[in-house]
Amino acid sequence: MSPTFPPVRACLFDMDGLLINTEDLYTKCASIVLEKYGRPPLPWSIKAQIMGVPGSSNGDTFHNWAQLPISREQFKREQAEQQRIHFPECQPLPGVKELLANLKMAKTAGGYPVQIALATSSMKENFDMKTQAPDTAALIDLIPPEHRVLGDDPRVHHGKPAPDIYLLALKLINDSLPDGVPKITTRECLVFEDSVLGVEAGRRAGMRTVWIPHPGLLQEYRGKEAEVLAGRIGLVPIGNEEQLGQLGDGWAEQLPSLENFPYGRYGILPQEP
Repeated sequence: MSPTFPPVRACLFDMDGLLINTEDLYTKCASIVLEKYGRPPLPWSIKAQIMGVPGSSNGDTFHNWAQLPISREQFKREQAEQQRIHFPECQPLPGVKELLANLKMAKTAGGYPVQIALATSSMKENFDMKTQAPDTAALIDLIPPEHRVLGDDPRVHHGKPAPDIYLLALKLINDSLPDGVPKITTRECLVFEDSVLGVEAGRRAGMRTVWIPHPGLLQEYRGKEAEVLAGRIGLVPIGNEEQLGQLGDGWAEQLPSLENFPYGRYGILPQEP
């Protein structure tokens, strides 16, 4: 039997690979360096193991596969150089602009405005590069600056899959609510994520979660979708397993994209402009 939820009052968004096409650009930048040294492009079988894991793009899993004839330090420098070139090319993914614009005007079935926030693991320097393009900048501008949490925010003590970044984003929303408006609970939140670690972070935060994976990532987790949605893949073990969901518990779902989002399923009522 599926649980009964209150209408969603807060939508909390990851950024990379969810709102903008950075995952393809991360792959592109790594592959340019790999191919320079005669190695094949980065495959999803390896990318799926390192996606969202801090430092992993230059870690053991990657380098044991890559077998590059250069040091890790040199690879890091050359990859960063490619990122400085290509991150400003970031563009919004399908359906994102319409979704955020609709949520900005939406109300819940209970009549409250829907709040939105950003909770990204991107550090400030990378965030600024990724949001340079006019379309991407306009997209991010839809999210109030006081509701944005970046990966190097000192208030985030543990990165994803820990729930810290989503709990902080909710706190920032609640701190900005007018007097007399009830605080938003975790049960009234909806997390939007493309990564396996991000879904786990949302579940650990006690929030409903939507998973919109890249087709390449989905292929690597084919047959394990229920474990992803419960936050039980265990890519980075951090303990506190009581925070995780159960398979098929109704707290999370998978969508193919952010186009044609099912607002009514979450008690959200888009308003006519």
